Amino acid sequence: MLQIDLWKRVLIWLVCVTGLLLALPNGFYTRVEQANDAAAEIIAKGETPERLEIAGQWPDYLPSSLVNLGLDLRGGAHLLAEVQVEDVYAARMDALWPEVRDVLRPERATVGSFRRQQAPEGEIRLKISKPEGMARALELVRGLASPITSLTGAGANDIEVSGADDIITVQLSEAEKLASNDRTVRQSLEIIRRRIDEVGTREPTIQRQGADRILIQVPGIGSASELKALIGTTAQLTFNPVVGRGSDPDASAGVGNKVVPSIDEPGTYYTIEAAPVVTGEELVDAQPSFDQNGRPAVNFRFNTSGARKFGDYTAENIGAPFAIVLDDEVISAPVIQSHIPGGSGIITGNFTIEESTNLAILLRAGALPAGLDFLEERTIGPELGQDSIDAGKIATVVAFVAVLVFMALSYGLFGIFANVALILNVALIFGFLSLIGATLTLPGIAGIVLTVGMAVDANVLIFERIREELKAGRGPAKAIDEGYSKALSAILDANITTFITAVILFAMGSGPVRGFAITLGMGILTSVFTAIFVTRLMIVMWFERRRPKAIEV
Repeated sequence: MLQIDLWKRVLIWLVCVTGLLLALPNGFYTRVEQANDAAAEIIAKGETPERLEIAGQWPDYLPSSLVNLGLDLRGGAHLLAEVQVEDVYAARMDALWPEVRDVLRPERATVGSFRRQQAPEGEIRLKISKPEGMARALELVRGLASPITSLTGAGANDIEVSGADDIITVQLSEAEKLASNDRTVRQSLEIIRRRIDEVGTREPTIQRQGADRILIQVPGIGSASELKALIGTTAQLTFNPVVGRGSDPDASAGVGNKVVPSIDEPGTYYTIEAAPVVTGEELVDAQPSFDQNGRPAVNFRFNTSGARKFGDYTAENIGAPFAIVLDDEVISAPVIQSHIPGGSGIITGNFTIEESTNLAILLRAGALPAGLDFLEERTIGPELGQDSIDAGKIATVVAFVAVLVFMALSYGLFGIFANVALILNVALIFGFLSLIGATLTLPGIAGIVLTVGMAVDANVLIFERIREELKAGRGPAKAIDEGYSKALSAILDANITTFITAVILFAMGSGPVRGFAITLGMGILTSVFTAIFVTRLMIVMWFERRRPKAIEV
């Protein structure tokens, strides 16, 4: 009756040993973390004696995955950013204007001359000199429309074109605005993630909240202002034709142009064409370097499309100034000396080494499609995180010891078996969290503490059932077997309902709630495993060795 096949015994102990090995690095957290960082630096930057020494602090043959500490445990920065999705509308219209101009030029005999007029942001208005050609002009401009590919905008076009008297108006359709908003937030999310990953921070939380907001939590970073400096710049690099130069910031730029300040020359303002020749979206690489005078600079390289446009423009405009514009500020405006094929070049300016490095990081990660408005920012110091860890340790140890003492006093030797299973249970939880690279937060510690209390619940049900069988006159072997069999349904019912709750919390919650749900759900699985299999196996092995005539539970 109390027989467990050899392969099942081996499998049970194998799971326990694997869990202990995976959890082991967390007992040497600082040493393993430093070794992992050194190993990553060796891969990225090459070997040095110092890196090799630090990497050797932890043996290669042992697991090295750790449970990542969340913001409330490690300290770091918290930001809630709102994406200014409307910024994209104006950029889309500025980019569309050259296409509108090019499609109407061959039809001047029909539509007459045309000129762009002042219009609200996100619109193009142009006046034609022959109103009788309005139908043809509308037909040509509407031909620039593209179908929307999103599910919400299926069947609609991206632009709406209307005409009245001699004015043509072009603007984004409502369906395209909705699709554009979603794309903008998704792009911002991905670019923020790339920028943060570039500086090597550990396990940041970057997730969308609502329609146009992004939550950013980065453990281990110095302050919220440092994080804002990293991600708050749009890093929108463009190469624009120069129309003029002066010292008046309020000078009339003319339709289709704009006035922007110069970084290198304070008090100097450039009038440039709003539609760029090439944008930073066509960059494939940017690296910090030095110019011919030994000053910090940034080397860049375009993709095939950008290289062709860049080469064609420089070939056709030798002797003309060409502005390199970053976030509506002219970094430099060199005169084109010759045709520049190949699509590569260098950005010079009054950079420090740190500024050129940061600019290269921002350009490599890509430009944010829209500006960010930071609605909430917090800096959590590492000392507060350490206080949280200490409080969590105390709570866990108190709960752990109380449960161990209670089980030992209540159930004697069987209670000790349950205590060993409880220790294995916690090790399995940490082993699994390390395996999946989960982030442990303060609510996650609460989930572990709750699991410690719940872990013995299954054993209590089993042991009480064994007591009842003994009182009914069953022999030791029969009582143990019946106790496990009859308690199984109650154990599964209780734990399945709690596990469903954990799944709902994970699906519907975010951040700390998910951390709690993960540790609670994982704790339920390991608790059932240790109660039904591990404790039973220990009891069976003891029973086979001792063969008692009577037992006390």
